[in-house]
Amino acid sequence: MQDTPSPRPIGPYAIIAAVLLLLIGGFAWAAGWIGPKRLSGGDVADALEHNTGAPQPGYRRAHSKGLCLIGDFVANGAGAALSKASIFAKGDYPVFGRFSLAGGNPLASDGRNVFRSMALILRTPDHQEWRTGMNHTEIFPVADPQSFVELQRASTPDPKTGKPDPAVMKAYLARHPETKAFQDYIKQAVLPNSFGNATYYSINAFRFTNATGEERFVRWQMVPETAVEGLDKAKLDSLPRDYLFKEMVARTAKGPSRWHLIVVVANPGDVTNKATVAWTGPHKTLDVGTLTVSKVETEEVGNCRDVNFDPTVLPAGMAPSDDPLLAARAKVYSTSFDRRAGEKPGPSAIGQDLNARESAR
Repeated sequence: MQDTPSPRPIGPYAIIAAVLLLLIGGFAWAAGWIGPKRLSGGDVADALEHNTGAPQPGYRRAHSKGLCLIGDFVANGAGAALSKASIFAKGDYPVFGRFSLAGGNPLASDGRNVFRSMALILRTPDHQEWRTGMNHTEIFPVADPQSFVELQRASTPDPKTGKPDPAVMKAYLARHPETKAFQDYIKQAVLPNSFGNATYYSINAFRFTNATGEERFVRWQMVPETAVEGLDKAKLDSLPRDYLFKEMVARTAKGPSRWHLIVVVANPGDVTNKATVAWTGPHKTLDVGTLTVSKVETEEVGNCRDVNFDPTVLPAGMAPSDDPLLAARAKVYSTSFDRRAGEKPGPSAIGQDLNARESAR
């Protein structure tokens, strides 16, 4: 009977080579050199610039028209049941941020049925930081970065008509019923007549972890103490160009505006990876504190212009969900920041107007 030769043991050099190949392969995949092409922040920024018609040097590629805000957040301690983040410990914490409108044209009219947005940076004495960017709608028109790029291209205005090509947009909507559903939603939704009376939504889901290690998916809302009043959508064309920004300046001069931070806890089965899907029906909610905006400033003198409101900058106890838009937002915000950092800063539309009035005094 012939002996079967024993297999040779794998030598240390072969193991090292295998590990190196694995590391190189992983790096190449992460870099996008192999596997399906993944969008970069530059791809999304390019699509935004394409939609606008030309980049506006010195301005954000999205939400380019904005106003700085300053205030504080008073946590009531209830949020500690959901997250160990220091911002939810009972106390008073400084806040700064930005009100803005969707779009890449800083001189665009406020008479558009587009996102009103609030971006914030909240900091605690132990050097934790929470950055968040919220819109006044509960849902978003797309669920993933590729769809967002496709939407920017499909909705790019034709230079001859000033409107998107109907055939191109129709073909896009046929492939993306979620965008059509958003269009129907925003047509019916109230369009706030002030930044100060709008509810702002996280839109994306996040994961909270408390001190005992319990994890929950959540979304949140900034709910104003002032009742919302809506604009007449049939008369948006007659709205003064900077109506919303001037209104917020005048409102704040009379007194602060306040919102309650309401955290909504996901139910079993709630979708956490698609910002196009609203959570419906009864949910557990917690009022975890009050945001007060006591001052607004133009971007020329405020501290919000040269800031990246990346929503994935989170304190311990808070983490992104599996929503692919979150990683994409981080990438494109970074790209937009880098591009405008190399350009001469430009004044906001509202800033030009206010500065002219100040000079005339």
